[in-house]
Amino acid sequence: MANFEEMAMLFAVNNVEEHQNNFNNAHHERQTRNKEMITDPFKLTDRLFIKNFRLTKDVVKDLIILLSPHLSNSFRSSAIDLNTKIFVTLNFLATGSYQSPIGNSRFMGLSQPSVSRCISEVVTALNLPEIFNAWVKFPKNINELNDIRNGFYRNTGFPGVVGCIDCTHVAITPPSTNLNLNENQHPEYIYVNRKGYHSINVQLICDSNLKILNVNALFPGNTHDTHVWNNKNYNRRQMSTRSIIERCNGVLKMRFRCLLRDRTLHYKPEKASSIINACVVLHNMCITNNVPMPDDPNIEDLDNLGMVEDQDFLADFNRNIDLTLGRQQRNRVIRYLSHRNVI
Repeated sequence: MANFEEMAMLFAVNNVEEHQNNFNNAHHERQTRNKEMITDPFKLTDRLFIKNFRLTKDVVKDLIILLSPHLSNSFRSSAIDLNTKIFVTLNFLATGSYQSPIGNSRFMGLSQPSVSRCISEVVTALNLPEIFNAWVKFPKNINELNDIRNGFYRNTGFPGVVGCIDCTHVAITPPSTNLNLNENQHPEYIYVNRKGYHSINVQLICDSNLKILNVNALFPGNTHDTHVWNNKNYNRRQMSTRSIIERCNGVLKMRFRCLLRDRTLHYKPEKASSIINACVVLHNMCITNNVPMPDDPNIEDLDNLGMVEDQDFLADFNRNIDLTLGRQQRNRVIRYLSHRNVI
């Protein structure tokens, strides 16, 4: 009997030791996998790297240096390293895929809550004034202003342009119907645009190189963007200038596909606005560093890109002082072009 009890005890001890060994091995494998993840994305070909993260390897390295002071870097063995946080976020912004597939990809191997925390932390860092304002800014002196004017004139023959402005819709999930008046929240129905889905109406201003000079991602989708221009000869040249901002909208959304109509940002409006701002910062990094577009974008129609086309939504602006001043400036441009025999 004693021998049987001793054997049972020995068997139990062996089971405990085996379980502990399995646990240690699994922990070691996770640690090894996490270490490999730090460098694995950089081992991709340049084409696949841009396809998955939209930036080049050099630009991502610069981004890591830029964001590292603003991202937490715990020394716990299970903590997610800075590089992985940035790669996870870039992949989400680039693909617009749901978070689970991103976390389970061969680059990351993270749970969905971990992916969500990564995205939140990196997006918040990209929205910090010292980062955002360094990459999204209007010209601050006459030389910068003249550079933009000259760029538009070279590309379109349109004088005196310091930026193209337009709006584009970014789809979001329906906001909560429980308003918090202290946070100045808009009612849910205010986010329903004229095409029937919830969105943020994003106002962008860009230069002739498609670099975004200003973004306002705070307007609910129901806000209308209406501009009325009447001179047909002026329109012809103005249309060529306007096409620049439409192309900018398209490039922004095709590069960061989380902004596309069929992807829909599954976040509250405030967080969705921060994600849009983060995409704009990264877009400008791409423009500045001449990062090529991914070579596999599916061409989306204008509807899916969410362009705002409110030209059929007319209103009486005769008493609008801003419109009157705008018409006066438009007429001055028309006279200038007429005297030069270009319209």
